[in-house]
Amino acid sequence: MSPRSRISSSHANSFLFRSARPKDGASLWHLIQATGTLELNSAYFYLLFATDFGQTCLIAEEAGEVVGTVIGYHPPEHENTAFVWQVGLLPRLRGQGLGLALLQQWIALPANRDCRWVTATVDDNNAASQALFKRFAREHSTECKVQPHFTADLFPVDHPPEPLYRIGPLVRTPASTAID
Repeated sequence: MSPRSRISSSHANSFLFRSARPKDGASLWHLIQATGTLELNSAYFYLLFATDFGQTCLIAEEAGEVVGTVIGYHPPEHENTAFVWQVGLLPRLRGQGLGLALLQQWIALPANRDCRWVTATVDDNNAASQALFKRFAREHSTECKVQPHFTADLFPVDHPPEPLYRIGPLVRTPASTAID
């Protein structure tokens, strides 16, 4: 079953998934702000990621509007790993399978074709993201290991711990890397 088929039928064919471009920086900032749940970084951060890491960042558009994203990169010491910085979608689209579709489309980006591992840190209080990454692992018939990573004492402000979610190894086939 394709990731699009898990999205409600009213939205099934209305999304365009693509890599980020420099002009998407402002839209990413607005989208993350609109989620109301994600930690908002500076506008410069989103511009930088859309420009320098655009090939490892996914945009979901609906009728020309940026409605979802996966912002990620490849950690330099782990070349076969793709790190998810943020997964965000507009509140009106939650609960329809778009989060999982975003991750499926993101790992299929050409820049991620050699990645056998997906990692992310997830706030201890973020049950939705925890469930999303565990579901992604189940969809790929692989493990999702959770281990301590960023403990509360590492943050300069009051912040809950963010354990590391490590998903994989992923079985990669030519058909699983089809997004441009």
